[in-house]
Amino acid sequence: MPNLAGKVAIVTGAGRGIGRAHALALAGAGAKVVVNDLGAALSGEGHDDSPAQQVVREIEAAGGEAAANGENVADFAGAERLVAQGLERFGRLDILVNNAGILRDRMLVNMTEDEWDAVIAVHLKGHFAPTRHAAAYWRERSKAGDEVKGRVINTSSPSGVFGNVGQSNYGAAKAGIAGFTLIVAQELQRYGVTVNCLAPNARTRMTEDTFDMGAPQEGFDPLDPSNMSPLVVALCANDAQRITGQVFHVWGGAINALQGWSPGELFAADEKWDADALLHELVDRFPDGVAPGGMIAGMQAAGGQSLRAQ
Repeated sequence: MPNLAGKVAIVTGAGRGIGRAHALALAGAGAKVVVNDLGAALSGEGHDDSPAQQVVREIEAAGGEAAANGENVADFAGAERLVAQGLERFGRLDILVNNAGILRDRMLVNMTEDEWDAVIAVHLKGHFAPTRHAAAYWRERSKAGDEVKGRVINTSSPSGVFGNVGQSNYGAAKAGIAGFTLIVAQELQRYGVTVNCLAPNARTRMTEDTFDMGAPQEGFDPLDPSNMSPLVVALCANDAQRITGQVFHVWGGAINALQGWSPGELFAADEKWDADALLHELVDRFPDGVAPGGMIAGMQAAGGQSLRAQ
């Protein structure tokens, strides 16, 4: 296991599921961890400090150091307080894992404005706000002449990179997180900070209500949330300093570094297209039509197995 001793990590949405697994894995590798979780319901309502506190107790029982935090990461000032707590408690910040999220699935024609706004806020702004404050700290350290080896690990989803029916709000936010990763990786590289992203498949509160995700009675469980965490630990190691701006699809033991929006079918002309000529070219190139393959096909192509909708 990479040695992360002396490093300090913040993990958002770390009270349950994938975030909890990340927090435990980072602590197991020697990092001190701020365990952030609002403790809300799956839809985002409510507040409960106990999930984050329970993970802190697990880390401490294993000999690690951790602190609980209940801030709402979609609140800009709350995210600033989260970063400040890590700095005040442990004296530094090296790793930020953005993982917090909610679900309010609905077909587009039935989706309310609030269902759209809430999901976009928690996922997309909830990635921006902590990263913004952590980046300010790392930039200040870099400009002061310190050697910075900062890490940001974001959380997208197969719904965001492949698309999934009924999740236009969630998928749009998760696609935005992948784009956010690419841009921020370029901006923060000069300060010694790498920014990468996971599109994980795991059995969590978010997936169990939508898909048939029963655990096998014996043998390897590809949907165990802890399968995601070795990649997080590896990316946080000093030796991964030159790996940035990547989006990794993870299913069990299969990890695929995705190549999004790669060049496809080219329609080229020496001058401005005539609409009628372009229409004929489109129909000629796509005689059977063309449409998105969807999330299941995308996951299978990336090395994962299929899920069955309930």
